[in-house]
Amino acid sequence: MTTDYTLYGGELSLFTGKARAYMRYKGLDWQEQMATRAVYRDIIVPQVGAPIVPVLETAGGEYVQDTTDIIDFLEARHPQASVYPSAPLQKLVALLLELYGDEWLVIPAMHYRWSVVDQQYDFIMSEFGKMSAPEASLEEQVAIGEKTSAPFRGMIGVLGISAETIPGIEQAYREFLTQLDRHFSQYDFLLGSRPCIGDFGLVGPLYAHLGRDPVPKALMQELAPNVYAWVERMNNPVPLSGEFLPDDQIPDTLLPILQTQCRDQLPDVLDVIEHNAAWLAQNPGGNLPRVLGMHPFTSGEAAGQRFISSYAQWMFQRPLEFYQQLSGTNRQRADDLLRSIGGFDALNTKINHRVKRQRGQLELVEDKA
Repeated sequence: MTTDYTLYGGELSLFTGKARAYMRYKGLDWQEQMATRAVYRDIIVPQVGAPIVPVLETAGGEYVQDTTDIIDFLEARHPQASVYPSAPLQKLVALLLELYGDEWLVIPAMHYRWSVVDQQYDFIMSEFGKMSAPEASLEEQVAIGEKTSAPFRGMIGVLGISAETIPGIEQAYREFLTQLDRHFSQYDFLLGSRPCIGDFGLVGPLYAHLGRDPVPKALMQELAPNVYAWVERMNNPVPLSGEFLPDDQIPDTLLPILQTQCRDQLPDVLDVIEHNAAWLAQNPGGNLPRVLGMHPFTSGEAAGQRFISSYAQWMFQRPLEFYQQLSGTNRQRADDLLRSIGGFDALNTKINHRVKRQRGQLELVEDKA
């Protein structure tokens, strides 16, 4: 390895987009290598135990999987211009919006890739084919992509995307774009002139799917040009530049987005926590399945059934545990903010069965520490 880090992933990968933007902002000595079939076979599966991207390799032969772990691993090594605000309200908001991007915006991201795939067929299939066989012809890549993309196409049903929910999902996404566009008409990033962890959470879906696939890209450019400009900034940053807003300010333009998150996503997460707890109580010491059946969800006016994603609890524990360790004036200010956006009760949830990631597997385990 001639660089400090190699990131294995691909342009079409939501979470590779999150890690890539972070590594560019940090100005690291790194390279990106496409996760071809050979890379999956020879590197990714042997090192992390599953065919999943992105994966970070260090020059010293360490491997890190999961973008949140990748970013935290690199933050410890490269603390300059941290993407975690030191001010308490800003850090809480940044962690909440990372959760929103990672775990909730996957719904419109997958809808606008696969529900309308016939309108962007050659692009999507060739992108999947290119991941497996970058040297193949376009025709060969499309044929390969038809096969390798099948598991992803099959996910839209379990995500709650159906003929009944699509109108509400699209309306909710358009409202989100409009709100975020208003914010980015005034600010370069979520919390000032420096990107925070929330920016990186959002850019995964808003670039790889919604800002790059032809149909949703055109929608973003038309409806939310300031969001599209932000996507461009995230992918082409001035390394280590910018500052967070002074005095722990939270822009009013973010409040409608946070209110929607508290209304739609947090009830889903709290139900996930209950299902996780029940499974862990019945299976002590077991590996928590990634999916625990289906449950009701809402997204704007959409109401349906989606899968119970056990992983959502792990991401929710980040803002929850940060908030719950606050005290004094900082806790009071955070309480006031959470009450104003409808998230106070959710963030005061007591988790009796914490979960954690375990090296070499995707399944979570109970954290009894």
